[in-house]
Amino acid sequence: MPGENLSRDEARERAELLSVEGYEVALDLRSAVGEVRDGGGESAPDGGDGPRTFRSVTTIRFRCARPGADTFADLLAPSVTAVTLNGEALDPGVVFDGKRVALAGLREENVLVVDAQCAYSRTGEGMHRFVDPEDGEVYLYTQYEPADARRVFANFEQPDLKAPFRFEVTAPDGWTVWSNGVGERTDEGVWRFGETKPISTYITAFVAGPYHYESDLYRRTFSDGTEIEIPLGAMCRKGLARHFDADDIFTVTKQGLDFFHDNFDFPYPFGKYDQAFVPEYNIGAMENPGCVTFREEYVFRGKVTQASYERRANVILHEMAHMWFGDLVTMQWWDELWLKESFADFMGSYSMVEATRFSNGWITFANNRKSWAYRADQLPSTHPITADIHDLEDAKLNFDGITYAKGASVLKQLVAYVGKDAFMEGARRYFKRHAYGNTRLEDLLAVLEETSGRDLASWSRAWLQTAGVNTLTPQVVYDAAGRITELAVFQESSASHPELLRPHRAAVGLYRREEADGSLVRYARAEVDVDGPRTVVAELAGSERPDLVLVNDDDLTYCKIRFDAESLGTLRAHLGEVSDPLARALCWSALWNLTRDALMPARDFVDLVLRFAGRESDIGVLQMLHAWTRSALTHYAAPEWREEGGRALAEGALRELRIADPGSEHQLTWARFFAATACREADFQLLEGLLEGTAKIDGLEVDQELRWAFLGPLASHGVANEKVINAELARDDTASGKRHQVRCLASRPSAAVKAQAWAAVVESDSLSNALVVATIDGFVQPGQRELLAPYAEKYFAAIERVWAERSIQIGMDVVSGLFPGLQDSQGTLDATDAWLAGHADAAPALRRLVLEARDDLARALRAQACDRGAVG
Repeated sequence: MPGENLSRDEARERAELLSVEGYEVALDLRSAVGEVRDGGGESAPDGGDGPRTFRSVTTIRFRCARPGADTFADLLAPSVTAVTLNGEALDPGVVFDGKRVALAGLREENVLVVDAQCAYSRTGEGMHRFVDPEDGEVYLYTQYEPADARRVFANFEQPDLKAPFRFEVTAPDGWTVWSNGVGERTDEGVWRFGETKPISTYITAFVAGPYHYESDLYRRTFSDGTEIEIPLGAMCRKGLARHFDADDIFTVTKQGLDFFHDNFDFPYPFGKYDQAFVPEYNIGAMENPGCVTFREEYVFRGKVTQASYERRANVILHEMAHMWFGDLVTMQWWDELWLKESFADFMGSYSMVEATRFSNGWITFANNRKSWAYRADQLPSTHPITADIHDLEDAKLNFDGITYAKGASVLKQLVAYVGKDAFMEGARRYFKRHAYGNTRLEDLLAVLEETSGRDLASWSRAWLQTAGVNTLTPQVVYDAAGRITELAVFQESSASHPELLRPHRAAVGLYRREEADGSLVRYARAEVDVDGPRTVVAELAGSERPDLVLVNDDDLTYCKIRFDAESLGTLRAHLGEVSDPLARALCWSALWNLTRDALMPARDFVDLVLRFAGRESDIGVLQMLHAWTRSALTHYAAPEWREEGGRALAEGALRELRIADPGSEHQLTWARFFAATACREADFQLLEGLLEGTAKIDGLEVDQELRWAFLGPLASHGVANEKVINAELARDDTASGKRHQVRCLASRPSAAVKAQAWAAVVESDSLSNALVVATIDGFVQPGQRELLAPYAEKYFAAIERVWAERSIQIGMDVVSGLFPGLQDSQGTLDATDAWLAGHADAAPALRRLVLEARDDLARALRAQACDRGAVG
């Protein structure tokens, strides 16, 4: 039988054959507690050499449309004790191959029972087991998307075979267990959970352990007098309890539930609403109905800016939107992934702006989320929002900037196109018509056409079924008096899709400098349907001459924007004076795209940041500018200018740090940026002084997280040795502290250190997923190019083996994280091309990751040439 990579054709055939009536799953998790070997490798509870396992007994009741047919159930497990189909015992050695259970001669009505030993995970996939180094407590949680429920119980692992689930869990004494439904503990210590609504396997969930738990209650009375009560819960590890701000989490949760009830006209359908913040989580969060899981980094151990709270609120609301878009109504197969992720990404920002204190969320969306989308849409792996997903490996890689951020951007364009009321009414009809079912693109378009009266077929072809990003550029003609005689918007296609021009509903804003204070203020605006290569904005004819023309003002559409020469000159001189924060964020984003596209020298972008970022009011935009500037210096600046540019950044960051308001979030942000750019002996002395308490910056509280931020550059520049790093771990002997320590140790500028880190990640699988990522982050240091040079050849020799032997998550971390992009030369590009040419039959998902890294490298070389050409 084929391996674990289920294909779309196999899933379609199985869906035509089967309908699932229900699951009963019993897990015994008492084996979770026990010995742990030195170094993190785990032993089985009985002292054997195999993986630590738990018992999983699954009963599936299902119907078959063609009695006598054969099919299979999915299960990734070390062993199976017994398999029974319709009362007949089957030989596990014959029917189970480690990945699938063969089922032959099905009846019209069937009962399958599988008794298996499933393995705990250390990769964040399936049933993840974590031992807290702070107190030795064991914590479990599950993560399944797209297809890892089969690591925990036997099932039919595809989204369109929905069913109700009944779970029971035997857990160690003193533990609490949570799942999708409400659970009760029996006198025998077994947790039993109520039957769920019909849901897909990938959104079932368990969280188990001695978690710290807080509760609240949401109440709502609807206009017809009916009431709903939703028990709310929030949990984290005991070691994080002192940092846990559950009240703020509950506030955002209630605001979100109010918003979605007001707009969706379909009461929350899954009973309770627990939110678990769990350790070593691979992704941001997961929308398991009734039991949402989040990465525990959203529990803030130190002082953070409002941007961090906004980011957490956005994720909370993103996952909540999934309760309707994804959980209540689910895509049929992963090629319609956008039906849940694009909508959740859009609704997360939309509801946050409308219902919470984070009213500037669209600025973050324009500056951060769209930046992710623009990058993804220019990679060779770009794809339509409605992607062609052949199998599960394809699906895993399509949780990307296209599916999330571009999809959300296109939905924002759709709302502008059909109108908010028509869009929301379409959503309401969609939920009622397809509740607890599965859908495809045409199902959603049908209701939106009903509510808007528009033909959406051509819109769908242009926006959902094509790839690539268009560019919009203004062209302005003036008369002798300086008034506009014609303003036109030119649309260009992307190089990868040269024939594709889309319809855009866009705004064009005209800005001028005010005499009183020099601020750049909008004085005219027009909305226009940009269609084809050239569109005249007739409404702006006759307007006074602007200092700045901003295409896509208010960020209505998805495009890259360019400037006419006069507008670009205005921004070079007066960018910090753009008064509107969203307009300013759009200008920054456009300038960054010019830099990435090798149309603006990297040193010019760095100069703009040094001159104007100190005046940036939006803290999220400022943090994004810092990240972009570091990328510009690392990847896009000419190598011979990097040292000079690095000194300028460190000096500028320190200057802004010293003049920032004491105790402000801007001060904290500049402190972190200064640490990240520190490169001079005086910089290191200041960081050491701040750590030791011999230096002080008024208002700057150096908490534990900031201590690690300061220690990182000291380690990577060889100023802090292993003894100092380990002493810091002694101060912070926690799971978070361990990740920081591992990263700092791997970042030291030593050939022996690099060899040890490489072996720990590439040659061994003893590290957990979180420590793999921390080691890679420490290994790859921009200032250590020569030290890392020998690993370019080793990378290409190892990646196919790593992909074959490790889980897909670890494989993705290694292949993307260790690509020798810092060896930015034509030789590395040639070596990448040679690997691709010599491995045409490698796994498509592996080749995609290498192709993406190659594209980033080629882009960097083009940008470096542009920057070098700026000299003189």
